[in-house]
Amino acid sequence: MALPQPNTSGAISDIPNRGRLSRKIRVLIVDDSASVRQSMKAVLESDSMIEVMGTAQDPFAAVERIGKEVPDVITLDVEMPKMDGITFLKRLMAQRPIPVVVCSSLTEEGSATALAALENGAVEIITKPQMNAKGFIEESALRICDAVKAAAAASHRLRRIGPISSKRKEPVPKKQSADIIMSANNSSAMIQTTEKVIVVGASTGGTEALRVLLEALPANAPGICIVQHMPEKFTAQFASRLDQCCQIQVKEAVDNDSVIPGRALIAPGNKHMLLKRSGARYYVTTNDGPLVNRHRPAVDVLFRSASRYAGSNVVGVILTGMGDDGARGMVEMKKAGAHNIAQDENTCVVYGMPHEAVKLGGVNQVLPLEKIASEVVKLGRI
Repeated sequence: MALPQPNTSGAISDIPNRGRLSRKIRVLIVDDSASVRQSMKAVLESDSMIEVMGTAQDPFAAVERIGKEVPDVITLDVEMPKMDGITFLKRLMAQRPIPVVVCSSLTEEGSATALAALENGAVEIITKPQMNAKGFIEESALRICDAVKAAAAASHRLRRIGPISSKRKEPVPKKQSADIIMSANNSSAMIQTTEKVIVVGASTGGTEALRVLLEALPANAPGICIVQHMPEKFTAQFASRLDQCCQIQVKEAVDNDSVIPGRALIAPGNKHMLLKRSGARYYVTTNDGPLVNRHRPAVDVLFRSASRYAGSNVVGVILTGMGDDGARGMVEMKKAGAHNIAQDENTCVVYGMPHEAVKLGGVNQVLPLEKIASEVVKLGRI
């Protein structure tokens, strides 16, 4: 299966029929289900920044379509006949890297396969649209469209896609802040304790960035709370994979889990996670409140709770990701005495969330990904 040869010059004009990225993001949908292709097309074209350039029922049809016109983003089912999505993804990344969003079912098997796709070069995970409750449809549409836009902004080995125009015709749904989950006042953080807590936020590209960060931490690292934008059912598998390769314990958080040295808690998909304190004990709670910054879990929710209940005992880290979730929370943590670190642009897949935090003045240090772990360990011992 031969794909168009990669463009190594980085020039947009070298890519057939791409034009300028101030135009709509052109998407190719690859899925063996006709109903899913139809649903995905309807969802994506509800966003004025996105255009579906075509659909394909299997990887062979996709290759034929790509040969005629190269899309900005591919949405890819990973369970298909003729050739599975992982095999296609590997060949695509080797021959003609294009940003890929994995489209998966909400099953244990599907989540494991989707995470394998991320490890092989995909940049985002979305769940297949299910046409039922109105609220679910609206949230699902937001997440799918945002994932495609994040993928279009992602940087890749052979080419970098420029900024996406923010112009859109339809009204943008109001973006809720962390106020809807927790008020910003009445700090109850203790002035000084013997234990530090690390709080981390990540989105597009974060699965790999978190692996690099957590693998480098020693077994006695301070307790860690993590929000990675990811659908429900996927975070448990993600935590399990990290647990197998890290010295620290990594698990999906449940209500009342203790935040202790040597353990990282990952917010469950579709639930906000908050850091709390009872006496000298840190613990987490989860809830299914409204979307915050168009996300659930939201980084700002975790960061605000950390500013309130841990204050100067916090080391904040914001990693690669699209948008501004976590930026305001970093400002609040810094005001409460936390030391905050942002991943630098060169090592980010998408330099969105760290950049926004830096712009708002919430960051103490900007570091390349590979240097963050050692700095976190040093700060955790101060």
